Amino acid sequence: MSMIQSTTIQSSRFLRNALALDAAACAATGLLLATAAGPLSGLLGFPPAFLRGAGLVLLPCAMLLAWLTNRARLPRIAIHAVIGVNILWVADSIAILVAGWFAPTGLGIAFVLAQAAAVAVVTELEIIGLKRSVAGAGTLAV
Repeated sequence: MSMIQSTTIQSSRFLRNALALDAAACAATGLLLATAAGPLSGLLGFPPAFLRGAGLVLLPCAMLLAWLTNRARLPRIAIHAVIGVNILWVADSIAILVAGWFAPTGLGIAFVLAQAAAVAVVTELEIIGLKRSVAGAGTLAV
């Protein structure tokens, strides 16, 4: 007999805390980049429009993550999507540095690497939280 994974999970406190950390980091970084793109541009070596755009992308993500944080039951696919988007963010951060699209300053390189590392840590916490969550009542025996 095999089990089909439930489409929902009973979210663990660990997962909800990891999502809350992700939401707070997205909101803080998004606000910083969206509101201070001009001054940050000179310090980091990235165009203001790029920084502002990245910040504006993060703000709705922060709102979605905050919404997920407050749910005891979550669609499993939503958590997989959060994890996948975070992995993509880390990969894109590295690509920005190695592709030569921009000429970041030393501080800009450090900023990109630090935020990529922070996202990687939060993603690992979300994976641990997902593993600690309990499958919902929708599990089917086949």
